[in-house]
Amino acid sequence: MGVIDSGLGGLTVWRELVKVLPHESIVYFGDSGYCPYGSRSPEAITKRVRAIVDFLIEKRCKLIVVACNAITAACIDYLREHYNIPFVGMEPAIKPALLGTRTRAVGVLATQRTLKGNLFARTKAIYGHGITVIEQVGHGLVECVEALDFDGPVTLRQLNDYLRPMIAQNIDFLVLGCTHYPFLAPAMQKILGDAVTIMDPAPAVARHAAHLMETQRLNGSFSQHPAESVFYTTGDKTRLERLLQRLISSRYNVQTIDL
Repeated sequence: MGVIDSGLGGLTVWRELVKVLPHESIVYFGDSGYCPYGSRSPEAITKRVRAIVDFLIEKRCKLIVVACNAITAACIDYLREHYNIPFVGMEPAIKPALLGTRTRAVGVLATQRTLKGNLFARTKAIYGHGITVIEQVGHGLVECVEALDFDGPVTLRQLNDYLRPMIAQNIDFLVLGCTHYPFLAPAMQKILGDAVTIMDPAPAVARHAAHLMETQRLNGSFSQHPAESVFYTTGDKTRLERLLQRLISSRYNVQTIDL
C-alpha cells in the first residue's frame, strides 16, 4: 500500500492504517520539499502527484491512500481515471458534524484548496441547511507542523486567532480539513474546551482503505509479525525521523529522495 501527503501530515492517517492493517507493508511518501500544497493550483498539484504515484507503482503499491485534503480536492478524480489501481482520498468530516450539531454552528479549519473543493461544497449544501458553517483557512499551520512546532508561541497565537471567532459563534464541532492539523489537536482542545468536539477523518479513511483491501483481495500474505513501513521524503529527513520517534517505538526506514 502507498500513502501520499504533501509532507508530514499524512502520518496522522498512516498511524490509523497500521492499526487496522498491521500486517500490510506501507510505502509512505511525504513531499515536504514542495510543501505546502494548499495554495497551489490543481494543475501544479496534479503534475507533482503523477510523478509520486508513478514512483509508488514502481514500488508495487496495489492501493494508494491520498492522505492529503489538498491533493484529494485537486486531482483524486484524475488519478482514478488515469490509473488502474484503487485510490482512497480524504473527505472532510463535515457531514457527521452537520448531522450532529446541537448549537447549529460548525467550524471548519482547512487549507484553501480543500475549502474550494467540489466535495466539500456539495456536502455542505446537502446537509448544512439552517446551520452556520464558519470556514477558516489555516494559514501557516502546515508550516508549523512541518517544523514540529505543535504548541509553541507562534502556533498558539495562530490557533487562537482562528478558533476564538468560532467559539464566539458557539460552535460545538470543529472539522479538520488538513491531515497536518490533528497534530495540533491537543493545543486546539485546550483553546476550545470540552464542549467542542474535534472531527478527524483519519480513522474512517483507514477503515475504508482496509475494507477495500479486503473486498478487492489486495491483502498481503498473513504474517504473525507487523509489516515494516518505509518512508520517503523530499524534505528534511531529520524532521520525519523525529516525528516518527514520537509516534512509534518499532524500527523504521526513512530515506531522502529527489523526485
